[in-house]
Amino acid sequence: MSMQKIGFIGLGLIGGSIAKTIKKKAPSTTLIATARHKETIIEAYESRIISNSDLLPLTAFADCDCIFLCTPVQQNLTYLEQLKTIIQPSCIITDVGSVKTDIHKAVIHLDMEKNFIGGHPMCGSEKTGFSNATDHLLENAYYILTPAFQISNSKIQKFLNLIKSLGAIPMILDYETHDYATAAISHLPHIIAASLVNLISDLDDKHETMRTIAAGGFKDITRIASSSPIMWQNICLSNQEQILRVIDSYLSSLQKIRLDIQNKASGKISTFFEEAKDYRDSMTSTTSGLYAESHIVYCDLIDEAGAIATLATIMASHNISIKNIGILHNREFEDGVLQIEFYEKESLQSALKLLSDNHYLVHKR
Repeated sequence: MSMQKIGFIGLGLIGGSIAKTIKKKAPSTTLIATARHKETIIEAYESRIISNSDLLPLTAFADCDCIFLCTPVQQNLTYLEQLKTIIQPSCIITDVGSVKTDIHKAVIHLDMEKNFIGGHPMCGSEKTGFSNATDHLLENAYYILTPAFQISNSKIQKFLNLIKSLGAIPMILDYETHDYATAAISHLPHIIAASLVNLISDLDDKHETMRTIAAGGFKDITRIASSSPIMWQNICLSNQEQILRVIDSYLSSLQKIRLDIQNKASGKISTFFEEAKDYRDSMTSTTSGLYAESHIVYCDLIDEAGAIATLATIMASHNISIKNIGILHNREFEDGVLQIEFYEKESLQSALKLLSDNHYLVHKR
């Protein structure tokens, strides 16, 4: 790796995952960081990811080859202004925010275009913080780059090489195209998920019937509603124009299907679902996208003592690690089943064969 020293301002899930991946791929690279909480820095230091054990002033980043801004969108703008008089001319400043227009406008205003490449790793989790960061979160995920207009091709290539070395797939876009695309495929889904959860909360009865019978499908499409409220507040305010644009399009689409249902237009209703299915099925699953792919299998079990322990023993005897396991009493399938989640696709595939060989009835969505 041509970069010898890399700094991180903010060390949460994304910043922490980038740092852990760099340390795994290039152990000799010096990494330093500062964060809102000293405990984060201590944890990263004790994990041997960064070289400093205490919070750092921004002046400590003066000799960095690259600096990642990994704080909420609005805070990144403040740090950017402070870094202007600190960094060396060869330094590349990047961010990991999912909104690009505001920071690019700030870069132009500050005359820092020769140093800035916007970045948005299209990966993540509903979990937050350095403790949930991994050294494989970026693997096969798209990493969108939005270079400032005045930055040199050599710096762009240098940063491209860094991103490729992390196992991510770089894609270069202009910042306005990026913000419209992410408003549609990331920001709107989060708003829809949160709205749906709030709707069910409002509609539910005193016995919490809806909450009790909420099945896998509902939990799957609302999982991202567990993401950081502060982060999404920042995103909505920063990408207001593009988010409002796609919300209006979505409301129009909802109104159209509502009218078709009201009119019992069976042909149009069928086409609505068929087109959605065809487009969804056409999406490749070779990249991890915004959220890492889940490796889950559902297994019917006889309701008897020791049934779960027997299954877990079978997995363990073949060196298959289970990430999570639990009983689903209500879901799309007819009966309650055991949901088993694995860390990677290979374990899932091995488990499917092993369970079938042992005469378990398994389902995979």
